[in-house]
Amino acid sequence: MRPVDLIVKKRDGGVLAPEEIRLLVRDYVGGAIPDYQFAALLMAVFFRGMSAQETAALTEEMIRSGDVLDLSGIKRPLVDKHSTGGVGDKVSLILAPLAASCGLTVPMMSGRSLGHTGGTLDKLESIPGYRTDLPADRFRRALSEVGFAMIGQSASVVPADRLMYALRDVTGTVESIPLITASILSKKFAEGAESLVFDVKCGSGAFMKKRDVARELGNSLVAAARGLGRDAAAVLTDMDQPLGRKVGNFLEIEETVDALRGGGPADLREVTLRLAAWMLVLGGLAPDVKSAERIAGGKLDDGSAWKRFLANVEFQGGDLSVVEDPARGPHARIRRDVPAASDGFVRRIDAHAVGIASVILGAGRSRKEDAVLPGVGIELLAVQGEAVRTGQAVAAVLGEDEAKVEEACRMVAGAYVFCPQREAPASRILEEISG
Repeated sequence: MRPVDLIVKKRDGGVLAPEEIRLLVRDYVGGAIPDYQFAALLMAVFFRGMSAQETAALTEEMIRSGDVLDLSGIKRPLVDKHSTGGVGDKVSLILAPLAASCGLTVPMMSGRSLGHTGGTLDKLESIPGYRTDLPADRFRRALSEVGFAMIGQSASVVPADRLMYALRDVTGTVESIPLITASILSKKFAEGAESLVFDVKCGSGAFMKKRDVARELGNSLVAAARGLGRDAAAVLTDMDQPLGRKVGNFLEIEETVDALRGGGPADLREVTLRLAAWMLVLGGLAPDVKSAERIAGGKLDDGSAWKRFLANVEFQGGDLSVVEDPARGPHARIRRDVPAASDGFVRRIDAHAVGIASVILGAGRSRKEDAVLPGVGIELLAVQGEAVRTGQAVAAVLGEDEAKVEEACRMVAGAYVFCPQREAPASRILEEISG
């Protein structure tokens, strides 16, 4: 069958068979199908959608398009987590060593910042010397010796996703739930994960602004993973406000260190423990989420997760002295306080505005080729539910350029909403989907 016949089939609402999807992906990656035809297919999928079976078949063929990491002989269970991205989301940095300290092996392939959301790789690389470009043999060794590793996607892993994402980016099809699902799952399963927990962010600072859309993505991810014979669960978490109190690359390393030492913000701990609990349940190391949370909380509080993090930093080339004493790390030259506009209580801090302010400072990227600055960012001195007085510093903006700092200060000031009476912070956990 010709590619155009399959495009028409999907355009008219038909269901593509696995062998048809295999033909389309294989020929597109091989250059036999031009961009304009595959763009038409992507648009047909955008409007017509895909069944869970189609999405699983697409994912499987995308995995086959490149190298698959061979983790045979590595200690099981192999469980990973994926976040759809948010502002101040440093959960992966805490979660990977925590899960490893509980007995899981975590092969974590992460991304870089793009748009208003931060990137795990940029945060790790703000630690002087830390390398995220481990070759396959050293990646395997890290998993065996440390229990987890944090790497970026290599060019040979899931090339179909790289080609398809570039095309989606310029054809208005990025938001397609089946295409997002296949993109996420193909990379995670190619890295060797056997089970997956998804942190699906929802709200102002997330790509999924509405809860029903986030729920749809969560259901799609779990269903497609199960269609491939893998265990999965999704946790919908609130990203209407920044997570934790620090936004920026090394700033978030500082908060990670606090959390791994048994401290850190309550909302960050809540999300981390719930995701760790699901990882333990999927890995068969705990019978239910409640008991799994107790196990994970104990490992966080007794220093086990902190020791794993230090072992990983050393293994991946990072400067241990900077992690053990964050005051020695990269810090911005300029610091400006943002004053409260009125007396009262913090009702809300718009996560999207804070995220954009961090990008202006240089903590994130507007384009993939942009460089990031390790020491810049925003510290939230007052968060939801806390009392403030007019003129009190509610945030600090840290940067290297005076004009950019002033612009970021204006954005952060506008992100704060105050109210006369205290509104207690709600749980960050919105829903849980386990199939």
